[in-house]
Amino acid sequence: MARIILFRPITCYYTQLVKPRSIVVPSKVLPIITMKSKTLSVASSASPAADAAPPAATKRRLPVLLFDVMDTIVRDPFYEDIPAFFGMSFKELIECKHPTAWIEFEKGLIDEVELAKKFFKEGRQFDLEGLKLCMKGGYAYLDGVEGLLNELKQNNYEIHAFTNYPVWYQLIEDKLKLSTYLSWTFCSCLVGKRKPDPDFYVEVLRHLEVEPATCIFIDDRLENVEAARNAGIVGIHFTNAELLRENLSLLGVDHASTCNQLNRLD
Repeated sequence: MARIILFRPITCYYTQLVKPRSIVVPSKVLPIITMKSKTLSVASSASPAADAAPPAATKRRLPVLLFDVMDTIVRDPFYEDIPAFFGMSFKELIECKHPTAWIEFEKGLIDEVELAKKFFKEGRQFDLEGLKLCMKGGYAYLDGVEGLLNELKQNNYEIHAFTNYPVWYQLIEDKLKLSTYLSWTFCSCLVGKRKPDPDFYVEVLRHLEVEPATCIFIDDRLENVEAARNAGIVGIHFTNAELLRENLSLLGVDHASTCNQLNRLD
């Protein structure tokens, strides 16, 4: 069980709720946010005239939702499928793989050809295309997550991937069509940074042009959630879709389907 504290400035009024230990709220004093109905007017910058025009802006619904991908939205084949592909245990794979090659690949510093040369410490050759097929075969939505993403999308939330992954994110997209629900905006191979590097979080906030407290970050790795907290972002430690629904509701995020909303009005 965890204590969730939301802060209201000046008055120092605290609201305390008892819920499962998965929401991490920034420790510094931040404004309380009515996330269920909060919107932000954002002027279009599509043309030079937009800057001079009156604020006839689009409505940007807050909070902005930032999702890790692997083992938060999509099953990661690294722990079972990849060792099986190489005919070894996970422990054996960790012992013989190059310590930094995959990290370099995730940051876009090397391409897949270079990865194949460096993947194993001793330079062992392997079937690169076969490995990619193995990984693609292992990608699948985690239970309940696609439905939740669909409901969030229907409710007009802005959703971005904020993930450590190489250019092979395109394999995930080809199979699962994540772009139906989110934008692949903050993928480590595109930005050149990895979580939990604080600079990655700063880059996300700079790009989005929003206050940190108007973002919610969801990740299965607690160290990444803590890094979001340090950047002023509200973090949710993902364990399963059902608990994520509860925690989003607790933060005022409306994820009910249109059909359910109509039923509530009857």
